Amino acid sequence: MSSKKVWFVTGAGRGMGVDIAHAALGAGHAVVATGRNADRVGSAIGAHDDLLVVELDVTDPASAEAAVAAAVERFGRIDVLVNNAGNFYAGFFEEITPEDFRAQVETNLFGPLNVTRAVLPVLRAQRSGHVVTISSTAGLIGQEFCTAYAASKFALEGWMESLTPEIAAFGIRTTVVEPGFFRTDLLTPESTNYAEPSIDDYAERTRQTVTAWNGMNGRQGGDPAKLARALVQLIDGDEPPTRWVAGADAVQGVEQKAKDLLAQVDAYRDLSSSLAHDVAAANA
Repeated sequence: MSSKKVWFVTGAGRGMGVDIAHAALGAGHAVVATGRNADRVGSAIGAHDDLLVVELDVTDPASAEAAVAAAVERFGRIDVLVNNAGNFYAGFFEEITPEDFRAQVETNLFGPLNVTRAVLPVLRAQRSGHVVTISSTAGLIGQEFCTAYAASKFALEGWMESLTPEIAAFGIRTTVVEPGFFRTDLLTPESTNYAEPSIDDYAERTRQTVTAWNGMNGRQGGDPAKLARALVQLIDGDEPPTRWVAGADAVQGVEQKAKDLLAQVDAYRDLSSSLAHDVAAANA
């Protein structure tokens, strides 16, 4: 297979999707850049001979199938799918409406499912390909004010981890990317929807959290352009990881989560290991 690959990137109208598209093009690949607003995607990325801009609503299976068909018609194949599109419904669980919670899962979980379901037949026919899904440290580490978002990302990672052995036999690899805080559009009004405060018990913590996050917006330590270039380098490598923890803050957080899990396992090891049926009693 040629070193030139066809990258199919969702959510390429702003934020990290733009950086991933630029990085892939800069590495000599072709890119199918998708988003709800094709004009916005085209303006964000600019003109390029190896670029195809396609309208795609990831929550609509028919839209995903049409976008994949357009990609194959133009380039003849798809080599790397990047499930990047997503949004953020923030707030305390009791204040997030059931409709908003479902909307969070619809975009962040079912969106990648829809697009991947449309792409996999192409990759299987090729007996090659790579499915990359942008998750978050929130896919491994829960925190207050992020119940809906973390639920969608935890589910996303469980799906990807289970999908990996299902498609490995067809020469298809997978990678989950778990970024920490990067200077993307995630905390902007276009990407973040805050629950309407309705319970006095949460009012002060809500005010403090929203104030802190607004202050953080645009000042996050991670550089998304560097992440994008590193991602392309990893995917182009001989042994791309199935999980990539991206950012120094992410590494620190995941390491601590792993230590906490092992400590909890060890603390109850004897009790947990004593729950099998008693063999002697069963044979009596």
